[in-house]
Amino acid sequence: MDKNDKTITYFTMIGHGMFHIYEMVIPLFVVIWLDIFDVSAAVLGTVVAIGYGLIGVGALPSGALADRYGSKRLVVLSMVGMAGGFVLISLAPTVWLLGIALVIWGAAASLYHPAGLSLITRGTKQQGTALAYHGVAGNIGTAIGPLVTVLLLTVLEWRLVAILLIFPALIGVFVAYRLEFDERGGTQLEEGNVIADQLQGAAKFLAQTKRLFVGGFVVVFVIAMLAGTYYRGVFTFLPEILADLPVFGSVEIAGETIESSQYVYAGLLLLGGGGQYVGGKLSDYRSPEWAIIGAFTALILVSLSFPFFVGAGLIATIIICAALGFFVFMEAPIHQALIGKYTAADIHGLSFGYTYLGVFGIGAGGASIAGVALTYGGIQLLFVVLAVFPTTGLLLAGYLIVRR
Repeated sequence: MDKNDKTITYFTMIGHGMFHIYEMVIPLFVVIWLDIFDVSAAVLGTVVAIGYGLIGVGALPSGALADRYGSKRLVVLSMVGMAGGFVLISLAPTVWLLGIALVIWGAAASLYHPAGLSLITRGTKQQGTALAYHGVAGNIGTAIGPLVTVLLLTVLEWRLVAILLIFPALIGVFVAYRLEFDERGGTQLEEGNVIADQLQGAAKFLAQTKRLFVGGFVVVFVIAMLAGTYYRGVFTFLPEILADLPVFGSVEIAGETIESSQYVYAGLLLLGGGGQYVGGKLSDYRSPEWAIIGAFTALILVSLSFPFFVGAGLIATIIICAALGFFVFMEAPIHQALIGKYTAADIHGLSFGYTYLGVFGIGAGGASIAGVALTYGGIQLLFVVLAVFPTTGLLLAGYLIVRR
């Protein structure tokens, strides 16, 4: 990787880590919110799904803005907005006002992925490797954020913990804003794309959308949406699922009671960093089409096996949790590489905008689906339902290979 590749990678690693710190501590608060707001998993799952859904709704304008104005300022603004959203979450007195605060947080969070990922696919030459490190940083955030939150929740009230969580973003903003790089260092616009880039307003948006939704991108878009639905369905209630397993108990340390399941949750998120790295490297080493077939096959097996493993003792439970964390996150850099492969460089921002409208917008429905399945059928029904999504994605990935 050259200097520009490395600087862009460092910058997006900071932004991605911040996004996942905030995104993945919300499920830990869900366990508390179920109690203090006295609502069912189905109701709270729907409220959380709406907040997460704004990540997708805002992704489309974010992608268009990244194409027009560049990615750096959007990534920095996203970090500032996510911190502000957590301030509002800490002040929410009812579940409905909590929902409004989550919507505001989701709107700010929506700015990151289209801006950050289009920066990688346009600005770096070794995209797969940059996506691998980008993914690892995201999983460090997903692991460190929940781990620190768990420790803070053992001694502090949850509203104070939410306030304290603004500081990582403020530090990230300070560091990221000082980095300098060429946002288009890895690509060159074609002559036809320069003409398209001169269009204005709605005409430009419609012209770019028409260019985008042809050929393989449509299939890649659906694959990413299915992966996002699975991701949200798994992780919204996973801390609650693990807490209810009899193999995990409470541990008393320095007079404080700590739930061992919360550390298992943080550990499987950390292992996801290895999955992200492997997925990104596979995209460079082999075609991303074949790589995603392997990832989806593994997810299907893990999903169908999960209810049986968690009933087979502590060691089996830890093994299946580790496999879940590894393979869920392994898929992400692969479908990101697919998006870069199946779209023109000058509309990468818009392509990621539409994609994350699917991943985090439509995919947010996974939280509601999971809440209903868990309420009426337990973890057995939950993981059977969730296995449908990677199964469908596997078939579509097979179509891409045959088509190619």
